[in-house]
Amino acid sequence: MKRRDFITGAAVGTAATVLSSGKLVQAQQAPAAMKDRVEIAVVTTWPRDFPGLGTGAQRFAKRVQDMSDGRIQVSYFAAGERVGAFDSFDEVASGNAQAYHAADYYWKGKHPGWAYFTSVPFGLTYTEFNGWVRFGGGQELWDELAGEFGLKGLMCGNTGVQMGGWFRKEINTVDDLKGLKMRIPGLGGDVMAKLGASPVSLPGGQIYENLVSGAIDATEGVGPWNDEVMKFYEAAKYYYYPGMHEPGSMLSAGFNKKFWESLSKSDQALIEAAAGMENDVMMSEYNAKNGAALARLRRDQGVQLRKFNDDIYDSFGKAADEVFAGVVGHSALARRIHESFVKAREEIGGWSNVSDQAYVAQRNRVLGMSS
Repeated sequence: MKRRDFITGAAVGTAATVLSSGKLVQAQQAPAAMKDRVEIAVVTTWPRDFPGLGTGAQRFAKRVQDMSDGRIQVSYFAAGERVGAFDSFDEVASGNAQAYHAADYYWKGKHPGWAYFTSVPFGLTYTEFNGWVRFGGGQELWDELAGEFGLKGLMCGNTGVQMGGWFRKEINTVDDLKGLKMRIPGLGGDVMAKLGASPVSLPGGQIYENLVSGAIDATEGVGPWNDEVMKFYEAAKYYYYPGMHEPGSMLSAGFNKKFWESLSKSDQALIEAAAGMENDVMMSEYNAKNGAALARLRRDQGVQLRKFNDDIYDSFGKAADEVFAGVVGHSALARRIHESFVKAREEIGGWSNVSDQAYVAQRNRVLGMSS
C-alpha cells in the first residue's frame, strides 16, 4: 500500500470510529455549530455610548460575544432604539428580548424589593454589596424576587458612592427641600418626598433638558465623570455630597428566566463570568475618572462643592426609617430582603469600619488630604 493511501484510509477509519461512538465527525460539525448558536437581544435603559453606564453595558454585550468566539450573537439596543428605557423590564419578562441592562430600582413600583438590588438609602457600598450578594444570601433572595416576574438577575456594574445631587440653590436646612422638584429614582426619591420634595423619575437621557428648562429644580446624577459629560453645571452650580440615596449603585444584567434556563451550564457560566468582570471593570473606571472630573468641574466650570450638614443628614435617616417601614409591610419577601440587607450592613459594614474606613481616615489625616 502506498503511504498516501494508508494515511487517507487511516483518516477515514478514524472518522468512522468517532461516528460509531456517537461523537461528532467533521461532516457533522457545521450543523452542530449552527444548532449551538445562541442569539441574545439586549435592551437597556441607557443612551448609546453614554460614559460608564452605557459603555459598560455595551462592553458586557461585546464581551459575551467575544468570549464565545461569536457563537453567542448579541444584538444591543440602547434606550429608545427598540423600546423605551423603562419598558426594558416588560420587554424581557415577556420574552420579546432575552436580556436587559439596567438599574433594578427602576422596577420598585412592581415590588419594593427591586430597589435593594441597585441601592437604597443608607445602604451598602460596592464592596459590601458584593459580599452580600455573593456570600450573604443576596443572590438567593434576588433569584426569588426575579423569579416571580420570570427573570434572572446578575451583578453587572457599579458606580460606587454617588454624589448627593445638583441644586440651583444652596441647601442649608431641611426646609430648603420643601417643594423642590428633583429627579431622584428608587427609595431615595421616597425619602425626599417624606421631607417635602417632589421626586421625579426620568431616564438619564432626559435629565439635562428638564434641568435646563426648569421643569425640575435639582437632580441626582451619578458622579463627577458622568455629570461633567451631562453638563448639569450649566443649569445648577451647587454640587452636594455624599449621596445618602445610592452609596453603591449596582447595575444588573436581567435575563428572561425561561431563556436563561434553556442555556447550557457552560453558557450560563460564560455569561456569569462576563457580567462579573463588568461588575469590577465599571467600578474601576469610575474610581479612576471621578477625581479628575471633580477637579475640572470646580476649576473650569465654577461648580460649588457643598457637604450636606449633619442636621440634614439626620433628617434623611429619620425619613429613610419611615420608608423602610413601608417596605417591610409590603410582603413577606420584602421583609426578608430588608432583614438580610440590614444584617449585611451590620456585619460587613462593621468590618469595614475597622478596616477600609479606619485606614482611609487615618491616611487622610496623616497626609492632610481633604475635599
